[in-house]
Amino acid sequence: MADSVDHGARRRRAGQRGNSVSDSSPKDVPEDTPSLDPGIRCHKVQESLLSSSSGFSNYRGVLNWCVVMLVLSNARLFLENIIKYGILVDPIQVVSLFVKDPYSWPALCLVIGSNLFILSALHLERRLASGLSEHVGLFLYALGLPSILCLPVLVVFMVSSITPVGAVIALSVYTILFLKLYSYKDVNRWCREKRLAQARTLGRSQSVPLMKKANGDVAKKDVSYPGNLTYRDIYYFALAPTLCYELNFPRSPRIRKRFLLRRLFEMFFLMQLLVGLIQQWMVPAIQNSMKPFRDMDYSRVVERLLKLAVPNHLIWLIFFYWFFHSSMNFVAELMRFGDRGFYRDWWNSETVTYFWQNWNIPVHRWCLRHFYKPMMRRGVSKWTAQTAVFFASAFFHEYLVSIPLKMFRLWAFMGMMSQIPFAWFVGRFLRGNYGNAAVWISLIIGQPVAVLMT
Repeated sequence: MADSVDHGARRRRAGQRGNSVSDSSPKDVPEDTPSLDPGIRCHKVQESLLSSSSGFSNYRGVLNWCVVMLVLSNARLFLENIIKYGILVDPIQVVSLFVKDPYSWPALCLVIGSNLFILSALHLERRLASGLSEHVGLFLYALGLPSILCLPVLVVFMVSSITPVGAVIALSVYTILFLKLYSYKDVNRWCREKRLAQARTLGRSQSVPLMKKANGDVAKKDVSYPGNLTYRDIYYFALAPTLCYELNFPRSPRIRKRFLLRRLFEMFFLMQLLVGLIQQWMVPAIQNSMKPFRDMDYSRVVERLLKLAVPNHLIWLIFFYWFFHSSMNFVAELMRFGDRGFYRDWWNSETVTYFWQNWNIPVHRWCLRHFYKPMMRRGVSKWTAQTAVFFASAFFHEYLVSIPLKMFRLWAFMGMMSQIPFAWFVGRFLRGNYGNAAVWISLIIGQPVAVLMT
């Protein structure tokens, strides 16, 4: 009896399900016709995500994977280095790189002595604004500007207590000062020419009057020439993170203390990391590479070159972030310097020219404003002007390498000049991702080659 009751209940439930299905199903659709409801369709016309025509661009997970693999692979190499050589980081040795004699600081004296050139340029510009002949001013600049580059060279070769690292710092300061004062000279000369032209056409000076505010207060407009020829103005320019002079720099409204502290923390942390990586990783790799070079064992040379490329490139990337992002943003924030475009997306470079135009914006702006465009205005061809820019860059690279090390092998100079045919080859035969890969290969392989050749 129980079996018959269960069987009847099952029939009733089946009948209810059948009625509900029959009530909800379309009445006019034949049994052998598939459903026309769009919600049941599961296919559409589309491209695979890894196809370029798909338009998909969110590869964040792939980027994270690359970062994880990079960290793991370098962690293995770093652990292998510690097991093989032990702990090589020595803070005392770092101090000796800057100071050989604790009672003699020639590099610091050189940096302090650079104030003489700053003050000389200011007073010369004041005399030119007062009526000194332009030819006399040009002659004095022709004597003073080369002296900025020659003075530290004499000190490096005459003072034995200066260290290579101290010499690099001093020569870098004087190179920056040379570029800044050259820009200072040009901009003030342009202001004098503009003032003279306006005086001839309008019969009045280019003085900027005070203007009234809506509430009756008096506010000054932007500084005009020669009101910019002050100690405060030239020292602001000397310390500002730029090489191109302006009478009125863009200014940020306030100093962001938290931003400033973050950049300061990054500066100290990354500097310690750089020193540790150089001592622990770079120095042993360079020392182990000397014997294959002397024996001309080409297979071992290539192996050592590739082994040196990883730490060298990592150190270069950290240095780029430390200098162009952390340090320059710290100085800019402290001085309320508004233009923070110290670099652009050089990592997306598909040509060598694009890389050199975007990885160091202050230098690129100076070359474009004070070197490339003046040559173009004089009728020089574009290719000749570009070659001249690379030649000047090659000179300063060799200047900052050969003088501190006191050896002249021209490897840095030739390395920069080799960028000209390489840039032509990449621009002519490689496009898109292939060009970008060629730029990255030149950065990863080219630098350790220069280190080993030096």
